[in-house]
Amino acid sequence: MRSQRCKTRTGNAQWWLRALLALNGMWVVDLFLLGGEAGALTGPHGLVLALGRLTGLGGALALVLQLVLIARVPWLERRLGMDRLTSWHRWTGTWVLWLVLAHVVLIVVGYAEQDRSPVLSEFGSLLFETQDLLLAAAGTGLLVVVGATSARAIRRRMRYETWHFLHLGAYLVVLLGFLHQVTIGNDFVGSPIGRAYWWTLYGAALGAVLVFRFLLPLWRTARHDTRVLAVVPESPDVVSVHIGGRRLDRLPARAGQFFRWRFLAKGLWAQAHPYSLSAMPDGRTLRITVKALGDGSAAVRNLRVGTRVLATGPYGAFTAEQRTRSGVLLIGGGVGVTPIRALLEEISQTCQDVVVLYRVRDQRDAVLVSELQWLAHRAGARLHVVIGPATAIGPHGPIMGPQHLAALVPGLRHRDVFLCGPPGMTDAVLGALRALGVPRAQCHTERFAFAV
Repeated sequence: MRSQRCKTRTGNAQWWLRALLALNGMWVVDLFLLGGEAGALTGPHGLVLALGRLTGLGGALALVLQLVLIARVPWLERRLGMDRLTSWHRWTGTWVLWLVLAHVVLIVVGYAEQDRSPVLSEFGSLLFETQDLLLAAAGTGLLVVVGATSARAIRRRMRYETWHFLHLGAYLVVLLGFLHQVTIGNDFVGSPIGRAYWWTLYGAALGAVLVFRFLLPLWRTARHDTRVLAVVPESPDVVSVHIGGRRLDRLPARAGQFFRWRFLAKGLWAQAHPYSLSAMPDGRTLRITVKALGDGSAAVRNLRVGTRVLATGPYGAFTAEQRTRSGVLLIGGGVGVTPIRALLEEISQTCQDVVVLYRVRDQRDAVLVSELQWLAHRAGARLHVVIGPATAIGPHGPIMGPQHLAALVPGLRHRDVFLCGPPGMTDAVLGALRALGVPRAQCHTERFAFAV
């Protein structure tokens, strides 16, 4: 019954999002027509200009949707999960970029045809002679930078801190786009209804960002007074941080979820990093386990006891609530084992049929393995530590391939699978699960990678 309720909540949230997007899309087109754009279609070169204005409005609507998707609204986040919302945010960002670029091209071409002037000459005239168009051009340029650095091929080569700083420029894109609409947009200049609509839309989206990304975390920090209790080395490049505070039993955190942690210490206070809980919350303390992958994560090792912690969250739908079957398979790769270890602690309390696969390249990378062994022994779960390079071949074919998984895990198609690890491993294992006929609804993932 719990799993059915979870599915229903997820489906309802998706339905409401799509319905609101469709409703706003129709409303934007109505405002476009009410603003007199229908008459422009019959004039000379009016079609190109009208399409240019319509793509601009579509880009603005998609930009507002991006804000909502990443505002960390609890109602959405609990039902859809940060992983899915982030994926939709990234997909919507592609549409924002193409719609805005189409808007620029169509407007310039349309006016060039209308004025019978060269396209480049018309572009220069619009840029330097039209009110506030330089600001809009700056916003477009910044949007291109944000979009380019969000491409996976580029993003994987960047330090998290650099990427995150550049991505914050998206807020400036929103502001510059809004100012562009206010100054010369027909919906603002000539339509009181349109003006009220866009003010409400932008205000609601930015208000959600302000409340849920800034004010709520500040309130929770003041309420719980979270501080570092201990920093425990797990390996030469991995440490566990124990965090305590007041009334942590009232924090709605579950095993499998993550927070964005900002440690108020030298070299760490400027950035917030996403780390999963590596132990089931007990109402008294929280624990994360961090591997040194960049400057920020490496500095965590030097935290002092008593350091204040600003934590935003919890986030993620990678929890035991997603279970649909009596049997469970937990798969963790590398340091992605942290939420798997927490899930094992919780799920083993109510589930008697649990298998854990821990995938590492080398035995030295198997952090928390002693804890996994103890938890598995206590709960009667089966633990397999799979060691070897990505190209390794075992008696049953490629490691973590379909035959290997089928040999290690009996009744795999009838289990829920919780999977967390690096993107390459996650994609490969999902492919193997599909080859074995495991339904998608039974595969629950958490990407152990950059989060927005």
